[in-house]
Amino acid sequence: MSIKVTFVDPRGNAVEATGEASDNLLRVGQASGLPLEGTCEGQMACSTCHVIVAAEWFDKLAEASEEEEDMLDFAAGARRTSRLSCQIDLTPVLDGLTVSIPSESNDARKM
Repeated sequence: MSIKVTFVDPRGNAVEATGEASDNLLRVGQASGLPLEGTCEGQMACSTCHVIVAAEWFDKLAEASEEEEDMLDFAAGARRTSRLSCQIDLTPVLDGLTVSIPSESNDARKM
């Protein structure tokens, strides 16, 4: 089943992406050319895949682990609905999910 996700890039442009159930949001965003570095490759050792989940979607996500919460303390531009995209697995409930990439994000892969 295809899951649609709208990423809002740091400039405010909406980028539509599609993943499959169980795909990881980080990989979907990277495949769409978005500036989600993911330095640690999903091991929760960095915060370079930080996204801000639209408020109406936040409660539909699985709860963040304590380790993820600790990493979010280091995320640039963190807010109440911040999450690490590497920790969000797509499910049918998330079809239509909207997340924003903070303007403070810096993707060293593109330098």
